[in-house]
Amino acid sequence: MRILGLDPGLRHTGWGVVESLGNRLRHIADGVIHSDAEDDLADRLADLFQGVQAVIARHAPEEAAVEETFVNRNPASTLKLGQARGVVLLAPALAGLSVAAYANNVVKKAVVGAGRAEKNQVGVMVRMLLPGCLTVSEDAADALAVAICHAHHRTSRAHMAQARAKAAS
Repeated sequence: MRILGLDPGLRHTGWGVVESLGNRLRHIADGVIHSDAEDDLADRLADLFQGVQAVIARHAPEEAAVEETFVNRNPASTLKLGQARGVVLLAPALAGLSVAAYANNVVKKAVVGAGRAEKNQVGVMVRMLLPGCLTVSEDAADALAVAICHAHHRTSRAHMAQARAKAAS
């Protein structure tokens, strides 16, 4: 199962693609989609949308996972981040992918084991869990962490469904 993880941001949206093979994970690719802060909001959102579309076209993921937006002190910034997240959710949905969403602390707990882990801890664990991954961007590492979280949750849900089906029969 090929999974696209996305860490939405208006300025920098991280993306990462992993392949989940049972309990094993394999790094496929990662990167960051940038928008120009000097452009109008609509143009920046269009850049994000087209960037996510290009990643989907190039890497053919089967599912996507997006980190949920946190609320910060500045309402205008929170609103803009929410709009960026909406575009990042829309692109895979329009491509026919199922899209899951995970809170930041759930992602950190799945990858690091602690919901309040620091960003550098997430990056270190991503590189440990995905041998060969050399990402240096925090945004891409966060997106890979979202994909890893989804892979873990997806596998757990599948095992529970099998156990329920076996118990019912």
